Amino acid sequence: MFARLATRSSARQSLRTLPAQARGYASAAEVGGPSFELTEEQAGIRELTRNFTANEIIPVAAKYDRSMEYPWEVIKKAHAEGLVNVHVPEEYGGAGLSVMSSSIVSEELAYGCSGIQTAIEANGLASAPVILAGNDAQKRKYLGRLTEEPLMCAYGVSEPGAGSDVASIKTRATKEGDKYVLNGSKCWITNGAVANWYFVLAKTDPEGKPSRALSGFIVDADTPGISVESKLINMGQRCSDTRIINFDNVVVPKENLLGKEGDGFKIAMGAFDITRPLVASGAVGLAQRALAEAAKYAHDRKTFGVPIINHQAIGTMLAEMAIGVECSRNAVWRASLAKDHSDPRTTYLASIAKAYASQIAVSNADKCVQIFGGAGYNTEYPAEKLFRDSKIYQLYEGTTQIQNLIISRVVAQDYA
Repeated sequence: MFARLATRSSARQSLRTLPAQARGYASAAEVGGPSFELTEEQAGIRELTRNFTANEIIPVAAKYDRSMEYPWEVIKKAHAEGLVNVHVPEEYGGAGLSVMSSSIVSEELAYGCSGIQTAIEANGLASAPVILAGNDAQKRKYLGRLTEEPLMCAYGVSEPGAGSDVASIKTRATKEGDKYVLNGSKCWITNGAVANWYFVLAKTDPEGKPSRALSGFIVDADTPGISVESKLINMGQRCSDTRIINFDNVVVPKENLLGKEGDGFKIAMGAFDITRPLVASGAVGLAQRALAEAAKYAHDRKTFGVPIINHQAIGTMLAEMAIGVECSRNAVWRASLAKDHSDPRTTYLASIAKAYASQIAVSNADKCVQIFGGAGYNTEYPAEKLFRDSKIYQLYEGTTQIQNLIISRVVAQDYA
């Protein structure tokens, strides 16, 4: 089953029936080089997602934040509209959107609630290694499963003692005949308790170099030996399900190995070239929402006889917020187009987008609280949720410091 894309035209199309240019795959020659101009079809994707967010996410976002309940009902509706698994290739039931087109979807969803968007985008992160390195049978089985019905998956890399330092992963995968046996724990796993399957990074060569010691596996969540701990209560994005996952002699068939033994690190890092621009686009969506809420409040709130938006101090903050939104969106689109056009500097540009958009999300949310004043500190207004939700963008999918390290290495080479 696949959902339909609604546009202002009378016809309704599914995402996968759109022309190639709508999906973002027109060649550089066809469009005169990578362009920031949205096609008519991409504008339709944005309108569909924006309408979905207005009707299905914004009205319930505060409720899910308070209850911390997983937003299954919203996700089922998003799946029905084709807004989940958007970059899964068409031959496996997905929309086959480019990173550029996918970034439009992510931004608009995060505008409504970045916690709900993170839950949805976690499918993109977990499926990216399968898209990159899976064989046809693996893709048909595990990607096809996601597109046929609203199922979730999860990306299992971080551990209690290994986050950015992937080389410190302790989870082991020991080969025994035609199977592997997994032992270890994964931490901070988004969609941990609701996933149908996991991508798991584990050591297959404990004595090997870090870049060759790890392998990637697809692990069915109902495999005996897997246990899921209680939900971790986070500062923000509280409806997103975050867990510790334990693997105790979990048997994984050898056909669930992605690529070859030792390819795991390369696969996991390659996935980030797809997903970091999309996480960054979520940060842009939050920053845009903070600007919109602050500007609306500044029109309504009066001090000294005039709306506070007329005060220069407030106007300056709003201007800074607007500059941040526009520049971070440009960085996201630049990185997205780089990936779509196989630019060799994709990793560098993705790190710039992730680092900068994360910074702007936190900064804009902070300014939003300040413009709301005392109301910004109160849970009856949207500002404090935006502030709590924003901080994670500087932490997950590689901290800002890791992005800066990646960027600095390129700069060192460029100016050697």
